[in-house]
Amino acid sequence: MDPAAEYQQVVDDTIRCDLCPHHCRVREGQCGRCHVRCVRDGELKALSYGRISSLQIDPVEKKPLYHYYPGSHILSVGGWGCNFACDFCQNWSISQSLDDHGEPATPEAVLAAVRRARVQQVAYTYNEPLVNYEFVRDCSRLLREHGFRNVLVTNGFLDPIPAQALLALTDALNVDIKSMDDDFYRRRCHGRLEPVLRFARLAREAGCHLEITHLLMPDDQPIPDRMIRLAEWIAANLGTQTPLHISAYHPQYRSQTTATLPDQLLAAYHAASEYLSFVYLGNVVSTTGRDTFCPHCGHGWVRRADGGYGSVETVGINHGLCSGCGAPVALRC
Repeated sequence: MDPAAEYQQVVDDTIRCDLCPHHCRVREGQCGRCHVRCVRDGELKALSYGRISSLQIDPVEKKPLYHYYPGSHILSVGGWGCNFACDFCQNWSISQSLDDHGEPATPEAVLAAVRRARVQQVAYTYNEPLVNYEFVRDCSRLLREHGFRNVLVTNGFLDPIPAQALLALTDALNVDIKSMDDDFYRRRCHGRLEPVLRFARLAREAGCHLEITHLLMPDDQPIPDRMIRLAEWIAANLGTQTPLHISAYHPQYRSQTTATLPDQLLAAYHAASEYLSFVYLGNVVSTTGRDTFCPHCGHGWVRRADGGYGSVETVGINHGLCSGCGAPVALRC
C-alpha cells in the first residue's frame, strides 16, 4: 500500500482527500468514492498503485485520438476505480471496484512493456486514470525520461494543483465531456460539470494535444441545441480546431435509455460542424465523420477504414502543409 498524494487530516480520525473535487472525508478502514483511495493505519493509501486491469496494444484512433500520430499504435494501460459512478458506464466492472490480488506492477515494468511493444506512446485508459494519480505520475515521469509519450483518456475530474503537475508530464489527452448540463452530471454521473471544463482549459494552457469526446445519449432536450452549447464552449475555450468525437450510446450497466439512432448522430454532427472544424462520429459505421479534411479547401488529409481500427492512410499532406491549399495541417504526424 503506497501513501497517497494530496490529502490532509481535518480532525483526529478523519482525512480529507484533495485529489479530486469530491474532497472525500474518510476514516480508518473507509475508502473514497473512487474505491481505491482508502485510510489505513491513519494515512490515506493509494491501494490501486500498480494494479493493472489490462495491458494491450491499440490503434491510437481507439482512444479516440484522430489528430495525434494517425495510424500509429499505443500501449493501453488500464487500472481500477473511478471518481464518477455513471449509470451508463461501459467499463463498470473495473471502474466500480478494485482487484488487489497478485503483485502490483512498477513503473519500470510499464517501461519494459512499452519497449517490448515497440511503440512510442502509452495511454492510461479504460478505468479513470486520474484516481490512480500516483502510479500514472510515476510512470509518466519515467517514460518521458526515456523518450516515450504519455496519453490520458479521462473524465477530467481533478483539482487544479495535481492537474497541473500531471499535465506537465502529459503529451496528449482525450477528455470526456458528458454533458453541458450540471444536473446531468449530478444525476447520472454523481459528479459536476465545471471542474471538467476547468481541467480541459488547463490541458489547453499546458500545451497538451487535446481532443474531446461526447457520448450522445437521447433525452428530452433537442439534440442540435445540446450540441450547439457544447460546440460553442469548445470553440470559445479550446479553439475551433479542437477535434470533437460524438459517440453513439448503447445501453450499458444500469442504464436502459434507448440507444442513439443514426439520424440523431447525424443531427449532432451537423450542428457541431457549424462551430468546429473537425467533428467525428464513433461507435457507428458511417462514412460521415470518419475521415479528416482540410477546413479551408476540403482536401483530404487522413482516410480511415472501420472507424480507424482498420487501415489509416495519411494523404494530402506535404511537410506539414495541406497539399491542396498550403494551409498548416492541424495534426501531429
